[in-house]
Amino acid sequence: MPPASRTGARVLSGLAGLVLTPVALGLLGYGGYRQQNVLSTYAAHSDAVSVVLLVAGALLLLAVATLGAWSSAGPLLGGLLWGVLPGLVTLAMPQWGLELLNLVPWGQLRFGVATWLFTGALFGCGFLLVGTGLAGSLVRRRREPHAR
Repeated sequence: MPPASRTGARVLSGLAGLVLTPVALGLLGYGGYRQQNVLSTYAAHSDAVSVVLLVAGALLLLAVATLGAWSSAGPLLGGLLWGVLPGLVTLAMPQWGLELLNLVPWGQLRFGVATWLFTGALFGCGFLLVGTGLAGSLVRRRREPHAR
């Protein structure tokens, strides 16, 4: 019996990874920026909106990582395109990182993404997604005897 086609899973996972990853990273960057502004005033309270943004961003990244169980395309594409490549370019050539930031809309979101970009957090997050995709692929190959 021939193996079932995985094209649909790969396409849907890849598209979801390409769409959800930048949204998640944007939510995390913007939520982190808002939280940092509150904490910089030595406030005894937290910003509820920033907490919601951070949790939503983390859950979206978890969804992208979980796509690795279905097809590694989502975490691999999302991690490479939105994390590893921009992070590597910025670490190697900071001026290009500044040019990349011109593609990010609105001021506060740009500051949040800039923090992630120039501290290497975006780079690290991208590698975690790539690792998730690779791990899912390796596990799938071990389970499927026809994948040899």
